Amino acid sequence: MSGDFTLAVVGAMQASRGSLSQTRIIQPTMKHHSPINRCHKIHHFLLVFALAGAIPATADVRLPKIFTDNMLLQRDLPVRVWGWADAGEDVSVALAGKSAAAKADDKGQWALELPALKAGENLELTVKGKNELTLKNILIGDIWVCSGQSNMEMGLNGCLGAADDIKAADLPKIRRIKFNHAKSGQPEPDAPTATPWQVCTPQTAGGFTAVGFYFAREILQKTGVPIGIVDSNWGGTRIEPWVSTADLGLPAAKGDTGSMYNAMIHPLVRLPIKGALWYQGESNGTEGDSYYEKMLALISGWRKQWGQGDFPFYFVQLANFQAPSVDPTGGNGWARLREAQTKSLSIPNTGMAVIIDTVQLAQSGDIHPKNKFDVGMRLARWALGRDYGQKDLVVSGPLFKALKIEGDKARMEFSHTGTGLMIGKKEGLTPAAEDKEAKLQRFAVAGADKKWFWATAVIENNAVVVSSPDVKEPVAVRYAFEMNPDGANLFNREGLPASPFRTDSW
Repeated sequence: MSGDFTLAVVGAMQASRGSLSQTRIIQPTMKHHSPINRCHKIHHFLLVFALAGAIPATADVRLPKIFTDNMLLQRDLPVRVWGWADAGEDVSVALAGKSAAAKADDKGQWALELPALKAGENLELTVKGKNELTLKNILIGDIWVCSGQSNMEMGLNGCLGAADDIKAADLPKIRRIKFNHAKSGQPEPDAPTATPWQVCTPQTAGGFTAVGFYFAREILQKTGVPIGIVDSNWGGTRIEPWVSTADLGLPAAKGDTGSMYNAMIHPLVRLPIKGALWYQGESNGTEGDSYYEKMLALISGWRKQWGQGDFPFYFVQLANFQAPSVDPTGGNGWARLREAQTKSLSIPNTGMAVIIDTVQLAQSGDIHPKNKFDVGMRLARWALGRDYGQKDLVVSGPLFKALKIEGDKARMEFSHTGTGLMIGKKEGLTPAAEDKEAKLQRFAVAGADKKWFWATAVIENNAVVVSSPDVKEPVAVRYAFEMNPDGANLFNREGLPASPFRTDSW
């Protein structure tokens, strides 16, 4: 009798619940059991039946964690929506008067596209299958992925001068989602955990990535385009875990290559974006040219996975750190890492924010500089000039272009000189200003013997000419090529500092 009862219970479960795709019931053999054991087994199946009542008959239509109320979707590109349902289930999605349909495959996965939309706000996205989901207060604008280590993760509430910015952060056209720290050995279809999209308000802004906030605010104020920030970063991490290894592979490197990309970036790659911002390098600080190879792998891999061509990728060169050196040779600490970052500008559609002027000597022991305002603003210059139509905007400080030897002098030419070169002075959050009483600092010169001496440097006709009485026949010049080039003061008149460089490869 007990066996018949068990079969009846299982049959009733199947009839009442349909296919229990996520529940596996193993029916026991009923031979030679005592009445007590039979009673126990009947009780067990009754418990399973009761618990099954809490399990949906079918898997509800589900969206990845990137889809929540208050989210921002990329304008001017097809709107991609994807998720999970029962195998074969019909799913439809509607947004802004447009709709599309799909059928879940045999693994329960579905995906579809809606027509591209212009910037807009206060929309609803509805997903219908055997259940219905409605996401409210959707915004259409530009999405920027903000990634890297702790200086990108650093919240606005820990930054210089941010108290007033937080109080004034009633900016409903800025949205932010935070992907929580996670690793995986394989590319994940969804992030393990995430803080849902938030509207930027005085109550929420303090937790936003400060660099991302200042970038987004500047773009919004200058263009009116709503901005979404995907805040996906992890303090103390090397570059290797952020690299997609699916198609590239990577030379032997420290760290768990690809693990953070798999869990914190790959879940995003179906989502159309405008571009990416990157602030990382401290944890790879002892490297030189190998870091450039890793940047190339990082950027190329992300672009390939997104399938959006060479989308904009703007990054931050490392700031000053630790005590300055009196040795004109330089090359210590992060000098070669900064050089590799500068070399990364050779990768198409990239830009670099130079910030060696943002850390005054008194703060040089802090690996987390508190001035994130200038960082975000300088990244925004690249975007405004390259992606938002402000073609006349100077996007960078001077970058070394060419060296010409003229007897006992060396003349250097630069790109991104703007309206001219100047000797500048930067204090706190105020813009750099010309310092007419100062002399150019942190230039060194060497002859064929490779011995370095501090040089006298002057600005002539939008170039810099250096010389030293100790070097009769100069062959090479270095500028700010040190861990902490405190006092380096070559700027363009737009107030942007020159990047450190060397003309040699010794």
